[in-house]
Amino acid sequence: MTARDATVNWGILGTGWIASKFAADIALLPDARVVAVGSRTLDRAAEFADRFGIPRRHGSYEALVADPEVDVVYVATPHPFHVTDALLAIEAGKAVLVEKPFTMDADQARRVVGAARARGVFAMEAMWTRFLPHMRRIRELVDGGRLGDVRSMTADHGQWFAKDPEHRLFSPDLGGGALLDLGVYVVSLASFFFGAPTQVVAMSEPTFTGVDAQTAVLLRHTGGRLAALLATLETRSATWVSINGVEARIEIGGPFYAPAPFRLVTRDGKVEEFDLPHLGHGLLYEAAEVGRCLRQGLRESPIMPLDETVQILEVLDEIRRQIGLRYPWEDAPSS
Repeated sequence: MTARDATVNWGILGTGWIASKFAADIALLPDARVVAVGSRTLDRAAEFADRFGIPRRHGSYEALVADPEVDVVYVATPHPFHVTDALLAIEAGKAVLVEKPFTMDADQARRVVGAARARGVFAMEAMWTRFLPHMRRIRELVDGGRLGDVRSMTADHGQWFAKDPEHRLFSPDLGGGALLDLGVYVVSLASFFFGAPTQVVAMSEPTFTGVDAQTAVLLRHTGGRLAALLATLETRSATWVSINGVEARIEIGGPFYAPAPFRLVTRDGKVEEFDLPHLGHGLLYEAAEVGRCLRQGLRESPIMPLDETVQILEVLDEIRRQIGLRYPWEDAPSS
């Protein structure tokens, strides 16, 4: 699919909360539509399809990825299943947009990236924050030198969740914990502005189920730039970001990961306010990037390249190593 005016036909794999938000946002794009949804049961797929006016519904993921009407599959299942579900779509020759975190670890990510490149299909991590209007404008300001030499960043992502052992964020079997669900945002943000870190220092406190309740990370980047990051399940933090240069800083109001206002504060205290318009929940911008890349015949996005996705997971792997966070399947005996 490379025609400049072609409509991108989406298939949604999974019917949870994020899939619902994505389906609602796709309806706001003039050159995209959701044509199919797949679930573990036909009843669940039909309920989702009826809610969003989706014409094709499938009672298995295998049937969804085999649907000839689907151009690209949005993988919206919990992250322990991303590697299997993404590979299923890729093997069927479909482009994929895979929810963050892309996979559970860097080895799984390399498998997905390798498969996509071998099959010649597009793949991208759904780090939606990177594509939002305010974040792209901030990148323009930083790259344009408005902050001068950028030396540091502070970022936090904290949400409060009731201590429920059945909730996926507390479940070891579902890849729970603050780091992979919330911390991936701040680690990816540091990567977006500073590149790969040269040093990682992490500390953490566990929940009652053994996954991390809150994790703090300090990253050193090339040129001595530092990023101080926090992810927590225990408190609703400010979810603010400060990007600090020698001439000015940018402060992103909370929650930074969604469409948000921000301001530029110069060294002498002058303030410039920004509040960019946006559509929907903000998920449509990553979908628009997928469409742009497909129409141009690209196999990956230059804004969220696959090698960077792998590198971010390498950082998350190192953080997990330092805080001792392991999941049940990692300690299972090999067959």
